[in-house]
Amino acid sequence: MYTPSQFPPTSVSVDLNALAQNLAHVRRLAPRSEVLAIVKANAYGHGALELTRTLQQLAVHRFGVATVDEGIALRQAGIHDAILVMGPTVPAQFPDLIAHRLTPVLYRSDMVQVFAATISPNAAPYSVHVKIETGMGRLGVLPQEVPDLVAMPAFCATLRLEGLMTHLADADNTETTHTEKQLAEFQQTLDTLRQRGISCPLTHAANSAGIIKYPASLYSLVRPGIMLYGYHTLSNAAAAPELKPILTWKATIAHLHNIQPGDSVSYNRTFVASRRSRIAVLPMGYADGYNRLLSNRGMVLIGGRRVPVVGRVCMDMTMVDVTDVPGVQVGHEAILIGQQGQERITAADLAAWQQTIPYEVLCAIGQRVPRHYLPLLSADKTSSPKK
Repeated sequence: MYTPSQFPPTSVSVDLNALAQNLAHVRRLAPRSEVLAIVKANAYGHGALELTRTLQQLAVHRFGVATVDEGIALRQAGIHDAILVMGPTVPAQFPDLIAHRLTPVLYRSDMVQVFAATISPNAAPYSVHVKIETGMGRLGVLPQEVPDLVAMPAFCATLRLEGLMTHLADADNTETTHTEKQLAEFQQTLDTLRQRGISCPLTHAANSAGIIKYPASLYSLVRPGIMLYGYHTLSNAAAAPELKPILTWKATIAHLHNIQPGDSVSYNRTFVASRRSRIAVLPMGYADGYNRLLSNRGMVLIGGRRVPVVGRVCMDMTMVDVTDVPGVQVGHEAILIGQQGQERITAADLAAWQQTIPYEVLCAIGQRVPRHYLPLLSADKTSSPKK
């Protein structure tokens, strides 16, 4: 059996204690809500299984994924807590979903009928969540259609309405009108159901931005995602708690060489030296998730200083200019995301250079980049945010 290299040329480390501190911020902001931790997309690139197990140690027992396959992978790894499949599903997936005791999000009346028909007639009522469309423009039942949907015969025998949810489309914006309208529609729908004698144990609307900014979105369940991993996308950063990025991405300098004025670096000669320069070659590229848009735009940390990416980012290599950093040697460490000395580069920095969001940067880190995990301290030592 192949054993990964003990000294990989590029790797990621994940600080599980920082994860615990970020979770503590969630609980401080939403003290009356249960946490459903979002671990879809390999926990935003951090490693779904390892982070789910850590969150279990921190008394989180509900998890959100996007696909049936993501849920099955957690089940097969021994995760027995509730797993909500929040993304689109099709009838062909229903038998696997049921076999692995995953909880679906239903968002159409015909879907309710087909899912109910898939369940064995002798089985106990199967728990489901229903998604209400309040302004995301994606999946969901229109508010006026919800009462009739949850009154369908399937909910009298085969299905159990465990949760009602909606998804906030604009909670990280400075303009609050759309989010307030969404929350008002969601609450009005809940009130209408309650008047008809229909209730369910779980209601949820708050994503990370909602948790931070909208107390009215804090129902019985909250769904933190990006804030668990140390980031937010709020326009007004002053409103956000001091979250700690939990991921560090580093590479080892594989080669150094000097070039003369007029010499070029990498494909298409997009960088031509204007001075005698020293170039370091890093053994990672866009196949590892370091985006090609960072060509001649990104920065990395070497020797505690920011140094520029020069030339095109290649599939497996990236070049940086270390002319102004004394003493650089082959084997020295370069930080792509993280801190070195007094300098720090975050996924938000990479996102700004690519004109995207930290979510995409983190999710893009490739599977061939090994992940290492800094052990969690005892849960009681990480249960509250540091002052």
